[in-house]
Amino acid sequence: MPKHFLTILDIPKDEVKQVVLRAKEMKDGKVRTDLLDGKTLLLIFEKASTRTRVSFEVGVRQLGGDPVFIAARDSQLGRSEPLKDTARVLSRYADGVIVRTFGQEKLETLVDYGDIPVVNALTDEYHPCQVMADVLTMYERTPDLEKVKVAWVGDGNNMAHSFINGSAAFGYELRLACPEGYRPDTAILDKAVSLGARITLTDDPKVAVAGADYVNTDVWASMGQEEEQKKREAAFAGYMVDESLMGLAAPNAGFMHCLPAHRGEEVSEGVFESPASIVWDQAENRLHAQKAILEWIFK
Repeated sequence: MPKHFLTILDIPKDEVKQVVLRAKEMKDGKVRTDLLDGKTLLLIFEKASTRTRVSFEVGVRQLGGDPVFIAARDSQLGRSEPLKDTARVLSRYADGVIVRTFGQEKLETLVDYGDIPVVNALTDEYHPCQVMADVLTMYERTPDLEKVKVAWVGDGNNMAHSFINGSAAFGYELRLACPEGYRPDTAILDKAVSLGARITLTDDPKVAVAGADYVNTDVWASMGQEEEQKKREAAFAGYMVDESLMGLAAPNAGFMHCLPAHRGEEVSEGVFESPASIVWDQAENRLHAQKAILEWIFK
């Protein structure tokens, strides 16, 4: 049976930190391997991307494989034929599929009907590759993750869901500040807590950020939500991560963002460009974390 990476919880708890450690090793050693020699990985992107596409294409090549990119306009996921048929066809062409799409159920169908590994490069429900890179970024600064306090300020979206799963997997304390109507999925939250995650949910950003080692945020309206922009701006009033809010965090706290950022909206220009900002480390670490995930799948 192939391994799949649809959420962080797909990697067993006794292995997930080793994946991060391997990512760090790959980064420090500028590791190139022939693990994927002779293998073709399909990158099917129904959502636009810069970092995800480039980091995966480069990563696959650095592991010796051949990436084949399929853009949204060329993808037929669930359009001209049933997705279960597409899954069976792709399994006969390629050795793995990396998908950036809307519904998580599309990935689950590819898993159910195909027989090659499926990697979640982003869905509306989860963004696990990004958070694995974020955990690597935190680990580089604070290796004892169980002592780390992480704040999430903003939408209880796919990033928040993956940070919730990350709390269960890595043991960091997570504090989520989300307004009413934009809170994380209760089932995802409850499952993480049942696995031992230490999570606080509040509607007050100051409560979440106070004493935090890392302060995270994301855009208020993600791809596909543009028509909600004005409504969301009103709902998230007071949720900008600015100098005043960052001042409540722990000394030397890091500011994190998955990018692209809307400066002056969810984060101030001053915070984004400040020494506290570690967003470029996060972006670089996408490459290394994803290489380690692919190695976990194919080794």
